[in-house]
Amino acid sequence: MTVEQNVQDLMKKTRYDFSDLCAIMSILRSDAGCPWDREQDHHSIRKCLIEETYEVVEAIDTENPALLREELGDLLFQILFHAEIERERQTFSLDDVIHEISVKMIHRHPHVFGNVQVRNSADVLQNWESIKTEEKQRNTKVEKLRAIPPMMPALMRATKVGKKAGQAEGESVGALTDAVSAHLSAFHDANPEQMHERMGKLLMAVCNLSRAVGVDPEHALMDETDHLIDRVAKEEECK
Repeated sequence: MTVEQNVQDLMKKTRYDFSDLCAIMSILRSDAGCPWDREQDHHSIRKCLIEETYEVVEAIDTENPALLREELGDLLFQILFHAEIERERQTFSLDDVIHEISVKMIHRHPHVFGNVQVRNSADVLQNWESIKTEEKQRNTKVEKLRAIPPMMPALMRATKVGKKAGQAEGESVGALTDAVSAHLSAFHDANPEQMHERMGKLLMAVCNLSRAVGVDPEHALMDETDHLIDRVAKEEECK
């Protein structure tokens, strides 16, 4: 079937399924498709993938099902886009992606697809980490820490690295609060050349304290940023 015939068939439909979306992606990347879509590569659409992910998060946080449905579609399209680029290169296909994640999920849930017994979610997470370590052959703490993507949001990455590194483990909330105060004092005493490093230490101390009290620092800062916007909006309304 030609691209033109595929286009005509798609235009006649009133409801589409996953195979139709794959066909649309293939058509857009074809010679008879869209010039912009044909020009893209992994790097040029990398930002789109990140933006669509955050828009999914926004839909979740605002508990908006209609928006979530739309944004999940946008994110799915980005995944198809990256898979299509590799299919054209004959390196792997979307079917390979689906197969690999299916194998991974079965392997990492031996309490569902095997004979492993678990008591609770904590056991599940412990098994997951053990299996992941075995799969990735990350046997040392440093290997595990370096595997955490450096392009993650900084507060999120700092919290995850701190937890896996065992930083401030076992310390009381009071001690961690004192550490934040100490790093704040050190920052006050810093010269311009020292400010970058000492600010980093201060922020890491805040991440350690947040982890100890069960607060996600990334989420907390996002909420406070929204509160700031609301305060500015109210100030403008009063003028």
